[in-house]
This record gives sequence, C-alpha cells and structure tokens, in this order.
Amino acid sequence: MGFVLSVLGIGKSESPTPGAGASFFGTIGGHPMRRVSGARLSPKILVLVFVSLLGILAFALSRELTTTARPMAARPALQPPRPALSPAEEAYIRALWPIHGSVERSTMRMSLGQIFYKTEDLSRADLKIRVDKALVNYRQAESALRALEPPASLRPAHEEYLAAVRLFEQSAVEVLKMFDDGRDDHLLAAYPLSQKGSDKIMEVGGRFWPGEFPPN
Repeated sequence: MGFVLSVLGIGKSESPTPGAGASFFGTIGGHPMRRVSGARLSPKILVLVFVSLLGILAFALSRELTTTARPMAARPALQPPRPALSPAEEAYIRALWPIHGSVERSTMRMSLGQIFYKTEDLSRADLKIRVDKALVNYRQAESALRALEPPASLRPAHEEYLAAVRLFEQSAVEVLKMFDDGRDDHLLAAYPLSQKGSDKIMEVGGRFWPGEFPPN
C-alpha cells in the first residue's frame, strides 16, 4: 500500500524539486511526454500506466479494508474446571464404585445373553441362568445402595441410581416370564425397562466417573 502511494505521490508533504519531472517525463523540442533520454512515451501508454496504477491502488485498498474488517476468530470457550469434591462426596463415590461395577457387569451379561439367544448361540437354559444371576445381583446392589448415606449434594443422583437399579430388576423379572409361558415377547417388553435404566446410569455415572462415559 505504501509503495503504491509513493508511486502516485500521495501522502508526500514536501513539494517537488524543480525539474524533478524532467527525470521521467519532459518536453523537448515541442514534443510532449518525451523522456530526456529521447525515448518517447505516447499518451496512450501513459493512460495504460495510469489505469494500471489505479487498479493496484484499488486492490491494495480492498485488501486493507478486508483485513481491517475481518473479525478475529472466536477462541473456543474453555470448559470450567469441576468443583472440588468434599470428603463426604469422595467417600460416597468410592463406596458406590464396586456396586456400579456389579450392576454394569450384570447388565452386560444379560443383554448379550438375550442377543445370543435370539441368534441361537445360547440355549434357553443358559439364558435363564444369566437372568437369574443378574436379578440376584440387582437386588444385592439395591440393598447396598440403601445402606449408603449420600451427602445432601448427591442425594438426587443417589435416588436416580437407585431408580435405575430397580428398572433393571423389573427388566429381569419380565424376561423370566418367558420361561413360564414360553413366549419370547417378554424380551421385547423387557427391553425399554433396561434401556431406561441404562440411560439413568449413564447420566449419573457421567458426573461421577466422566472418563467412563465419554461425551457423545
């Protein structure tokens, strides 16, 4: 930009020295636009040069205006750090961890068992063994949860987790009905209960153990 302005003489405060124009353009022998060296510049060439300089100036100005008006890229907002847990909160979460592990394993085994049963890779008898064991584990987990004393700040999350375990129990009871009447429809009825329980576990567990439940 500065180079173009200097070429056009814009922004110069000092007045030109006498005869300075003769170093580039001059009049000799009555012929205008003749260089001192004798090489003639016709008016047509002068117009082309002038138009070219105007184009360069316009381009430089547009670049400068665009750069000035371009907003700075927004920096991603930093996620605020998690508040430190109190000793009571840490103690509760540590006590909940083994219960959580038992619930997760039982749910996984029962879910896979139903899938393998439908693909005929698991017998009905083996599926019943899995569901019976899962139901026992769920009831033990409920008893262990009721024995915990969560701090007031974690009481809502505790109740959510307890509700999730009860949903898993209801799902297991529904699956076991198929061994009484022989109808596989109970598997379909059990699925929404198990899915809702899993959603609750994921929501609560994501707050307690964020590394186990990565964000979607």
